[in-house]
Amino acid sequence: MTTLFTPLTLRSLTIPNRIWMPAMCQYSAAPEGETAGAPTDWHFTHLAARAAGGTGLIITEATAVAPEGRISPYDLGIWNDTQVAAFQRVTAFLKSQGTVPGIQLAHAGRKASTERTWVERGRQIAPDETHGWQPVGPSALAFSEASTTPDELSREQIALVVRQFAAAAERALAAGFQVAEIHGAHGYLIHQFLSPHSNRRADEYGGSFEGRIRFALEVVDAVRAVWPEDLPVFFRISATDWVDENPEDDRDGWTADDTVRFAKELLARGVDLMDVSTGGNLPDAKIVAGPHYQVPFAERIRRETGMPVAAVGMISEPAPAQAVVASGEADAVLLGRELLRDPYWARHAAAELDGEVSAPVQYHRA
Repeated sequence: MTTLFTPLTLRSLTIPNRIWMPAMCQYSAAPEGETAGAPTDWHFTHLAARAAGGTGLIITEATAVAPEGRISPYDLGIWNDTQVAAFQRVTAFLKSQGTVPGIQLAHAGRKASTERTWVERGRQIAPDETHGWQPVGPSALAFSEASTTPDELSREQIALVVRQFAAAAERALAAGFQVAEIHGAHGYLIHQFLSPHSNRRADEYGGSFEGRIRFALEVVDAVRAVWPEDLPVFFRISATDWVDENPEDDRDGWTADDTVRFAKELLARGVDLMDVSTGGNLPDAKIVAGPHYQVPFAERIRRETGMPVAAVGMISEPAPAQAVVASGEADAVLLGRELLRDPYWARHAAAELDGEVSAPVQYHRA
């Protein structure tokens, strides 16, 4: 059996293989009414197909901890019991296929209130438009010239968001999820606090590295306090804003050095794995793209901190995915667009690499 198909145990939870599905927004929930933010038949089919295909861990799309924390009005949410009941159907099926269900808890911050990506290129919906609302952030700085300027969060509002993350984690547990992932990447609220590009605060939540990570650590502590001791908590990070890597970009941003330093803080607070991506906070940052260009960031975190990591980005073929895990660059790979193209990627990879993943009993033949 090759490494890609071996189980990984984090705390008491064993994930059957190292082929995982990351959060990918579907923009397909009801935008208002009693079922707003609740998973639909589309979400069930989308996630269930990848479970039947042998994926070891499936993480839901960014699931908002509050209505105003949605990226778009059509995002999933976990702020009420109607959403919990709808998720229970999804998690029960995933477990029945041997797949571990995970949820990504998120708040979009200044990047909230946007259209679906296929409608007007996902433009930001103004607060006075239908389904629009006023975004918030660590500072009153818009994401881009075309974006709405967010309201700066007060200390009291920051404390409320921390409580919303904790309440969402409690609901996620009731919904049947076994992994809670905190979304601290891609320019959303937690990332906005981390990066000096978007965080210009002069109080204890800004300025120094310690100030800028304060909100993230408060969220982690709040989630870890309500999440069972025997189940893992993940943190999704953008390992760099892509300014440090570009000698022509003299702006301040979050760097790979910051990520390594931050990972040590997370490890000490009970975070079990870092899901390593990059970018998203500066719309015009120059990304140094190449084969598996985000994997080195994951490898460095693992090497310098000992924290387990999952790697993402342009990993599409079985042999390179196996190489990333077998070499110790990462403990698992997260396949996004490739799993959209091929829900049975894990089964196809197992056939190619002489591995094994679970298959529905209905597909077994004597």
